[in-house]
Amino acid sequence: MGVSFILNGEKVTSHSHENTTLLEVLREEMHMYGVKKGCETGECGACTVLVDGENMNSCMMLIGEVEGKTITTIEGLSIDGKLDPIQQAFAEKGAVQCGYCTPGMILSVKGLLNRNPNPTRAQIKEALSGNLCRCTGYEQIFEAVESVVEGRENNNNE
Repeated sequence: MGVSFILNGEKVTSHSHENTTLLEVLREEMHMYGVKKGCETGECGACTVLVDGENMNSCMMLIGEVEGKTITTIEGLSIDGKLDPIQQAFAEKGAVQCGYCTPGMILSVKGLLNRNPNPTRAQIKEALSGNLCRCTGYEQIFEAVESVVEGRENNNNE
């Protein structure tokens, strides 16, 4: 018996022990290395994934909690080799430095935009408050998110 869930669009089953974290299963069993192992206490956001469209720290979830749920990692955002608009904006705005925090940041933004397609700068800051970055100073990250929001608005107005 195992825990079955949808991972990046594919049904998978984990046979890991019930006390294994989702982070460990994703990295060690499913080979999703874009999910980063950081603090392991839910403070840094490096392990952020989407669980049924909501951002969650995978280091704080046990594998049994995801039975029947849909998990999206950074590997699941691009489709047919085409970057998600958030990924594209991060690249274009220079929001990527060392890259360690980037997957978690991008997935936190994706979760935010799933809930609120037109966030203010204050809402963007709040949504990213659980993600730590030691390289960028955050300004380029905020600009990248705002450019995605502006792009959506421009597409809706055309």
